[in-house]
Amino acid sequence: MNYRYSKLSKGLNILIDFFLLNLALYAGFAFVHPDLIGQDITEDHKLDFLFLNLVWFYCSNVTNLYEDIFRRDAIPTINATLKALGLYLLIGLLLKLSLKQFDLPNSLITLSFVVFSVLLLSWKTLFLLIRRPARWSLVKYKTIVIVGAGALGLDLYNHLKMNKQLGYKVLGFFDDDLSKCKKGLRVLGKVEDCFDFVEENNIAEVYCALPDVAQEKIKCLMLEADKRLIRFKLVPEVKDYRRNFNIELFGHLPILTPRKEPLEDKANEIIKRGFDVVFSSFVIVLLLSWFVPLMALIIKLDSKGPVFFRQIRSGKDNRPFYCLKFRSMHVNGDSDKKQACKGDVRITRVGAFIRKTSIDELPQFFNVLMGDMSVVGPRPHMLKHTEDYSNLIDKFMVRHFLTPGITGWAQVNGHRGETTNPVFMERRIEADIWYLENWSFLLDLKIVVLTAWQTIRGNDNAF
Repeated sequence: MNYRYSKLSKGLNILIDFFLLNLALYAGFAFVHPDLIGQDITEDHKLDFLFLNLVWFYCSNVTNLYEDIFRRDAIPTINATLKALGLYLLIGLLLKLSLKQFDLPNSLITLSFVVFSVLLLSWKTLFLLIRRPARWSLVKYKTIVIVGAGALGLDLYNHLKMNKQLGYKVLGFFDDDLSKCKKGLRVLGKVEDCFDFVEENNIAEVYCALPDVAQEKIKCLMLEADKRLIRFKLVPEVKDYRRNFNIELFGHLPILTPRKEPLEDKANEIIKRGFDVVFSSFVIVLLLSWFVPLMALIIKLDSKGPVFFRQIRSGKDNRPFYCLKFRSMHVNGDSDKKQACKGDVRITRVGAFIRKTSIDELPQFFNVLMGDMSVVGPRPHMLKHTEDYSNLIDKFMVRHFLTPGITGWAQVNGHRGETTNPVFMERRIEADIWYLENWSFLLDLKIVVLTAWQTIRGNDNAF
């Protein structure tokens, strides 16, 4: 990677951000004092503007806005930007309330902040698009070696290889069993040769992935690393669980939890529920208030039966609830047992259209408002399918830790529609669990936007 180019890009990001900040401040000044356009800004305002520049410098450093600009993914980048803007606004308001010397007009502060936010977020989005084609070639990688070429070492190697954003490059392995070279691994030597190689080649870190039975050897390696001033990291062997464990300390006892769940945090839960209430209320008042009577008329004219279809489905913690949809099929006795399939004779003429466009799902915004569902989450399944798949797929029930959603990460990644093959269902479950472990408010917004786009574009799996 071109390290000089990386430093230049970081510097350019900083310069552009400060240029946008001062452009926004001048725009606010020009709006409040149109009679002074073209004249020098007063000395008092110059000091205030300088102080706000220092405040932004502080906020951007606290939120690490300019760190890892190539390694960090899009959502964390926007997240850091929003945090910096929020902190900047908070400090600006505190200055306004507590310092008499800081006497910028409220209208100037408000306008300049709005303009700066729009300009900054637009620029960050543009930067993310510009960096995308050459992103990985610009990452500054740490070179490391792995001690132990067994299953644990291979797991670590494959994880770092698949997750380039972590910024590690594995040069090879050290293992006493040199025959492992025949398996295509790059074994650089025996374990005892490791530290000489590290010193000679300026390796950043050593990761020890030896099994627990090699405790004495591991202790010797740790002592030797300390003597030679080499960073040494230990990869604990967690049997065959093969999960991303989080570690909590209860005193001196490490407690491993199988996965992180951001929505277990009460603050995150409140944010998600707040978004659900606001978004569903918006849809119900502005769209469904007139669309439901229209669809009721169309459905009634097309076929006999109720307007809405109510089906018991599995909710959060596997509690059953009635899921609402516009009826898209002729009334039949298989609706609670059999999934819709391509060419299904039960589907009405109107039903074929509303299923293809996902219009049939719109009444579920009432479920969202009542708290049975969320705008974004794993799709709820029929009780029979929950029972069947929970016996076929090990992690199937994990998705029920979440409130089910109208749309979800699995759906925007193509895992929607009829699922008769357990392999396809496993992929859907993997996507649902990934969402459980990586939830953020920005991720929900991303899924909503992608869902809207896919609805406009159409989906071959919707029928």
